[in-house]
Amino acid sequence: MNDVLSGDLIYLFAFCLGGLAFAFGPFVLVYFLAPTWTRNTLNKTGQAIECGMEPIGDAWIRYSVVYYLYALVFVAFAVDVLFLIPVALVYNKQFAIRDLVELVIFVGILSLVIVYAWKKGIFEWKRH
Repeated sequence: MNDVLSGDLIYLFAFCLGGLAFAFGPFVLVYFLAPTWTRNTLNKTGQAIECGMEPIGDAWIRYSVVYYLYALVFVAFAVDVLFLIPVALVYNKQFAIRDLVELVIFVGILSLVIVYAWKKGIFEWKRH
């Protein structure tokens, strides 16, 4: 019993260590692989250099709330697609009608979300 628990803890520790490596690894790689002149010098204006051209205007742009709502709807549907793919893979031939009805209900609820968002005006891009 104790050996099984310690084996599980090793897997948990390895998983956490891998997550930290994926989270902080890119920052460490960029620090060591970036040329030293980019870390030690600034351009004449002290602004970030994106493509070698001087920026025009202020960097702080006010976005409409509609942009964020549009993004949230997109994320919600991306998560729903992640649910539909495994469901389609385990589609059972024995209970095909029941499974089809469940999928139609799920997609129907998603359709109601689209109709609700459309009525609220989320898909209308207005400039302020």
